[in-house]
Amino acid sequence: MIDDSAGVAERVAQARKLKGWSQPRLAMETQISVALIRAVEQGRRPATPAFASACSKALRVSVAELLGQPFAPTTAEDREMHASIALLRTEVAAWDMPAPEIEARPMAKLSEDVLASRRLRRDAASPKLAAALPPLLIEARALVHRSTGHVREQVCALLAELYYNARSLAHKLGYQDLAALAIDRMTWAAGESGDPLWIAAAQFHRATLLTNGGDWKTAQAYLERCRAQIENQLGVGDEPTLIAWGGLHLQSGLAAARAGQREMADIHLAEATATADRIGHDRDQILVFGPTNVGIWSVALAVEAMDSAEAIRRAKNLHIPSDTPRSRSGHHQIDLARAYQLQGNRALVMDSLMAGRLLAPSMVRYHPMVHETIRVLAREDARRTDSIRGFAAWCGVTL
Repeated sequence: MIDDSAGVAERVAQARKLKGWSQPRLAMETQISVALIRAVEQGRRPATPAFASACSKALRVSVAELLGQPFAPTTAEDREMHASIALLRTEVAAWDMPAPEIEARPMAKLSEDVLASRRLRRDAASPKLAAALPPLLIEARALVHRSTGHVREQVCALLAELYYNARSLAHKLGYQDLAALAIDRMTWAAGESGDPLWIAAAQFHRATLLTNGGDWKTAQAYLERCRAQIENQLGVGDEPTLIAWGGLHLQSGLAAARAGQREMADIHLAEATATADRIGHDRDQILVFGPTNVGIWSVALAVEAMDSAEAIRRAKNLHIPSDTPRSRSGHHQIDLARAYQLQGNRALVMDSLMAGRLLAPSMVRYHPMVHETIRVLAREDARRTDSIRGFAAWCGVTL
């Protein structure tokens, strides 16, 4: 675990000085303004994902290291989650081994538990997901090696789901190397399943790796290639193809927003919005996509573009149904907190963080942008009110 007594500001400054770079030199290498670098290093502005990934690429330091991930567990429940990572590492490494000693249930029985793990992921129930995943992965791997034909394809789809869940858990806890490996395994299983939505989901998360690493140009080119593979199927209007098309446009919008291409981000958002309108509802299967999810993304993209006024305007026009996955509605509250912080409305920052905590506590506790938000909030408030101190302690942030 990495000591979280220092924030991104201190880590960027330290890495910059170790390379012998001045702030203007870092600005030149990252295409970030000197003023913003100075503000982040002085703790007056939170480091955004785009800032962290650009500095990571320039300074040759991993994004996870700059963010201080993985964060140390703060509760016994958290320690159990972190302990599951070793089991997941071993299982992900054993992906192509037959496991003859494992007794695997029929696919129908296994499928019920795999779908239950999907619900845990979408509800951001990370502790329960951490406990359920390792044995399910072992059993699914064993069954894949004993199956043939269409049955094997179905089991591979289940395995893609489980690797997706492993990626989600590892990402939330800050084990980004394991998250990347899980995406690689997910890509393999999706291809073996032949399911176009699983293939699109794997492409979506592969692009996430490129975007988070600051290689926005490659991410956009890759997503363009992925969409070209299904573009000629759009006329048919079948839901899986529309979901894949719209989801890949959302990911392109994120890459464009982080690259500072606001107009291009809005073009991708408009295409995703039109696609969601064609579907007319939110489909809760594999790739969550529909009007509500696109609305949540629209707020997030405005925040990534540092346009707090637009983010808050979009949020006011957004209704999030109560049955929306908690992982999505919780993340929306994190985005709102970031928007309110950009606007200087500290009271609403805390309101949004508390709302996110109620929806998805483990996700909020470990989200690096929450840590950044609370650090800057504490620096802005010389009194460090009880609510700020208490929230920081709950997250494991040392002020």
